[in-house]
Amino acid sequence: MSAPARQLPLDLGHRSASGREDFLIAPSNRDAVSWIDLWPEWPAPAFVLHGPPASGKSHLAAVWAQRSGALSITPDDLRNQDAGDLSAAAPALVIDGFDSCICDRAAETALFHLYNIAREHGRTLLVTMEAPPARQPFVLADLASRLRAAPAASIQPPDDSLLSSLLVKLFADRQLQVGSDVIAYILPRIERSFAAARDLVTRADAQALAERRNISIPLLRALLESAES
Repeated sequence: MSAPARQLPLDLGHRSASGREDFLIAPSNRDAVSWIDLWPEWPAPAFVLHGPPASGKSHLAAVWAQRSGALSITPDDLRNQDAGDLSAAAPALVIDGFDSCICDRAAETALFHLYNIAREHGRTLLVTMEAPPARQPFVLADLASRLRAAPAASIQPPDDSLLSSLLVKLFADRQLQVGSDVIAYILPRIERSFAAARDLVTRADAQALAERRNISIPLLRALLESAES
């Protein structure tokens, strides 16, 4: 008997739920959420949100951008566009993932100018990064002093309750329904991180599609064992 045909998994993408009501609130991120909800009463022109990869920084930044009318700019925008032009494009700006700009003098200088413009004209910046400003090796001392003095909040690794809810959400974002037994199987077997949960759901989705199977404990067991070998 010939082996069952495998379906070629096509990366057609999926839409992650990213509204305020979709963000999973837990002790590990409650401080960050409180700061987002506090706007526009922030005590400084900039707010820094930091935490590990896939922890929800971009999600919260998107929530704030929707509320504030902020424009999201990229590291390339900082390097290639005039700070005055960027600031004039919107009343507030999100600089998501500034880590890639650390030690890039041109990008750091642009953010320094954006900070000064925001302070002078009543505008607002939200900057996300993985490590807090105090642990970042900035090359521009003036930018370092401003971001290290800015209000900041961290997102911590998830506890079991949040990780369980996160897994359900990640599967649901891909239109995949899984039973509580599947979630219970995963929890003690993966790294306690947002990135690990996201990676496992991505691989499980691709594997289930390739083999034309539902998400199940045997499928996840095989994936986890292959990752360990």
